[in-house]
Amino acid sequence: MQRHSPCRPWSEVSCCGCGGALDRGKEPTFDRRVFLTASAATSVLMSNMAQKASSEPAAPGVTVTPIIKPLRVQPVFNCHIYERKPQTSWRVTGAINDLAEMQAEEAKIRQELEAFVRRAEFPIEMQPLVRVENVEEAAQIAKTDFDAMIIFAARRNVPVLEALARPDRWNIMFVRHRSGPLYYMYIGAHVHYLRKRRDFFAEPAMDIHDVVVDDYQELLWRLRALFGLKNTLGKKFLCIGQPSGWGAEGNLAPQIAAQNWKFDYVVVSYEDLGKRIAAALAHPQLLSSCQRKARDYVAQRGVSVEIPLESVERAFLLNEVFLKLLAEAGTDAITVHNCMTTIMSVSETTACLPLTLLNDAGLLAFCESDFVAIPAGVLMRYIAGTPAFFCNPSWPHQGVVTVSHCTAPRRMNGKDLEPVRILTHYESDFGAATKVEMRKGQSVTVVDADFAGRRWLGFQAQIIDTPFFPICRTQLDLSIEGDWQRLIEEIRGFHWIVVYGRYLREAGYAVKKAGLDWLAIT
Repeated sequence: MQRHSPCRPWSEVSCCGCGGALDRGKEPTFDRRVFLTASAATSVLMSNMAQKASSEPAAPGVTVTPIIKPLRVQPVFNCHIYERKPQTSWRVTGAINDLAEMQAEEAKIRQELEAFVRRAEFPIEMQPLVRVENVEEAAQIAKTDFDAMIIFAARRNVPVLEALARPDRWNIMFVRHRSGPLYYMYIGAHVHYLRKRRDFFAEPAMDIHDVVVDDYQELLWRLRALFGLKNTLGKKFLCIGQPSGWGAEGNLAPQIAAQNWKFDYVVVSYEDLGKRIAAALAHPQLLSSCQRKARDYVAQRGVSVEIPLESVERAFLLNEVFLKLLAEAGTDAITVHNCMTTIMSVSETTACLPLTLLNDAGLLAFCESDFVAIPAGVLMRYIAGTPAFFCNPSWPHQGVVTVSHCTAPRRMNGKDLEPVRILTHYESDFGAATKVEMRKGQSVTVVDADFAGRRWLGFQAQIIDTPFFPICRTQLDLSIEGDWQRLIEEIRGFHWIVVYGRYLREAGYAVKKAGLDWLAIT
C-alpha cells in the first residue's frame, strides 16, 4: 500500500487564513481538466464540472451515502507437526506437537476470530482461516485479495513468514504466551524474524509495532487504524473553487496530499456554483423543501437561533446544492475554498452551517480547502468513526489550549446532537454559523499535521470549557494530557483536528504506515 496528503497560502484578510486566494483576493480560473504533478510518476486529475448539468437545480431530497470500505483481513495459521527423530533435537521450542493439538488450535482461532469480528465497531471482512505449512502454500495465499494479514505464528519457519508477509501489504503477527498453546514466535519474533539474527532490523514487511501477544484488544486497535488508513487512501474530494492549502507554501499542499494519501480532486468553479444556486432559487419546490427543513431544524431541542430564519433557510438551500454536486461527483467529501470571501457573494450566505449539516449526516465536509490538515481530518474521521472538528489552535499555556472555528459538527460522538447556537460567521458577521456546545469532561484526540507532509503530532486532551470569546464561534478550552511546554516547541502547520475519544495509538500506527513520522505528546 502506498501513502497519500492541501492548504491555502497565507492571507492578510482573516485570522484563520481562509480569506485569500493564491493571489490574495482573486479567485483563480481553471481549465476543465487540470493536472497537479505530485511526482514524475504521479499526476492528479482535477475535473472541472462547469458544463455538467450546471443549469439544473438541485432536486428536493437528494441524499449522499457515506462511503465506507470494509477492511478485508486474511488470517493465517503457520504451523506443522515435527517428526520425532531419536537421539536428536527433532522439535523447536513451543507447544502443538500432534495433529489433534493443531486441529484444536485451529478451531480455537476460528472461534476467537468470530467473536472478535462481532465486537469490532467498524466493518471487517474476515476471510476463512488458512493453515500454511511450507513456503509454496504461503506464497499462494499471499497472492489472494486482502488488505491486511494476521499471522498466527506458532512455528519458527522464517522463510514461510517471509513468503506470507509481503511489504506491499499490511501484516500483523499474533503470538501466544498465556492465551493458549505457547507459540515459538513468542520467543523468536524479534531475533529470528525482525532482525534475522542481527543487531538491526532487516524485515521490510513488519516492525516491532506489528507484533501482538495474547491480547485481541491490541489486535483490534491496530486493525481500526488500518481501516482508517484504507478509507483515507485515494479519497476523492469535491473542491468548491479549487484545492489549496493554508500557509506560505500552501499551494503545494494538494500535491503533497496526492503524493502521500493519493487524494483525487473534482473541481467546481464559483461561476458554476453561482449558476446552480440561481437555478435552485428559481425552483419553487426546492425552496419550499428548504424552508420546511430549516423550520424543523430550528425547532429541534437544543437549538438556539440568534439570526433571522431566512439566513438558516439560505444555508439549507446551499446544503442541497452541495449534496447534488457530491452525488454527481460520486463522493462523500467536500471542501470550500475562499469560504470567508468568494462564497458569500455567490451564495448570499456562508458555508458554515451547510458543512455542519453534511458532517452530521456522516459525510466529510471541511472549510478553507486546507489540504495540509484535511488528510488528518479524513483519517481521524474513519479511525474514530465519528465527525472531526477542523479548528484553529491558540497558545498552549499552563496545560490549557483553546481551539475554535465557525463550523463544527454537532454529532461528535456519531449518534447524539450536541446543543448549538446558530449565529453569524464571526469575521463577517454574516450568514449562518454554529457554536456547538461540546460536552465538558469529554476526552478528545487532537492531531496536528505539518506543512511539509512529513511529520504529524498528536495528544490527548479533555474539554474543560466552551467559552465565548470574540473568535470563531465553536470554542473549546482543552486540558492537555502530557508535556504542554514541549507541545509549544513541536507544533507544526496550523489547523488542528479534534475527535471525541482516545485514538492516539491508532493515529500514530496509521500515520507511520503511511510513511510519515509521528510524535505523541501524551
